[in-house]
Amino acid sequence: MANEVKVSVKVNGTDRVATIEPRMLLVHFLREELQLTGTHIGCDTSQCGACTVMVDGEAVKSCTMLAVQANGCELTTVEGLGVIGNLHPIQTSFWEKHGLQCGFCTPGVMVAAIALLEENPHPTDEEIREALEGVICRCTGYQFIVEAVKHAAQLMANPGEEKVALADSLQLGEVR
Repeated sequence: MANEVKVSVKVNGTDRVATIEPRMLLVHFLREELQLTGTHIGCDTSQCGACTVMVDGEAVKSCTMLAVQANGCELTTVEGLGVIGNLHPIQTSFWEKHGLQCGFCTPGVMVAAIALLEENPHPTDEEIREALEGVICRCTGYQFIVEAVKHAAQLMANPGEEKVALADSLQLGEVR
């Protein structure tokens, strides 16, 4: 198509380039062009927050931003948080504190929580709830999510504890 534009971004530490229609939303760019399907589409109206990603260090609902607006930016999606064997503290915390139910909102919640913890490393329960109010979870009352974010704050403040806690929880599940 003649009116397509080239978009260059750094996503999860990797430079990526694609030629797209100028009207493509960032969420569709991530999912369809870059095959990063961890960013979920929940409502397309910016109400649910399931599509939250980091753009240059700021939490953004990717259904509210055109991909061309992200040109030259650094993006972090849930896929960029950690991997098996080297989880991000928020991932470890959601596992250990049962911070998810169906998991649909979890990528957006985790990214929004990381944005909070980078700005405020020791938030109160109320500050956590306020920071996450833009991400709707239909399965929980948010208490386990709040506990997971508080635990992630502890792990981020004391990085060595994460590896020990994760190793202990893995040993509990071992079959002998």
